[in-house]
Amino acid sequence: MRCKSEETMEQIKNAVEEFYFAHYRSPSIGEIAAEVGRSKSTVHSYLWEMDKLGLLFYDGRTAETAVTRKADAKVVLTPVLGSISCGEPEYAEENFESYVALPTSLFGGGEFFLLRASGYSMIEAGIEPGDLVVVKKQNTAEEGDIIVALVENETTLKRFYIDKKRKCVRLHPENSSMKDIYTNHCYIQGVAQNVIKRLT
Repeated sequence: MRCKSEETMEQIKNAVEEFYFAHYRSPSIGEIAAEVGRSKSTVHSYLWEMDKLGLLFYDGRTAETAVTRKADAKVVLTPVLGSISCGEPEYAEENFESYVALPTSLFGGGEFFLLRASGYSMIEAGIEPGDLVVVKKQNTAEEGDIIVALVENETTLKRFYIDKKRKCVRLHPENSSMKDIYTNHCYIQGVAQNVIKRLT
């Protein structure tokens, strides 16, 4: 058997990992071959040799590396709805900016959407303009939750409370310079779970 190229082995290993994190599954021999520019038979031969050398794991069907074996492939495809200032979020595909794969190991299961924060009403809760807020889609909330609420045809991100004296909902901005919103008509669209932000 001819000596295998270390460069080709590294290319195959990288192709397996890159494909896995793009598609959340192991690539086929044909998909690896297309990525590294080699024939299927050559890739097949390399995979067996790399398995023997301990560079990856190959059982004749699935190619895995030490990295992909440890990765959690369970994800939730989540739409990015952009900055919502008014109107109810529509879940029609044409209104999505993009989809993001959220790993369930970090965010849990369920139906989510991502909202790009605008304005300064929640800065004291650590939510700043441009941050992506991970929102779990649901129509109920506990007191103290940060919710996406539809109030008089305007969508807002606020902390949710029940005002027992006034017998209404109190939406609290996490900004000491802003006043609470009191309303009898509040439609909860989701509860904020996490914030994804860019560090400067």
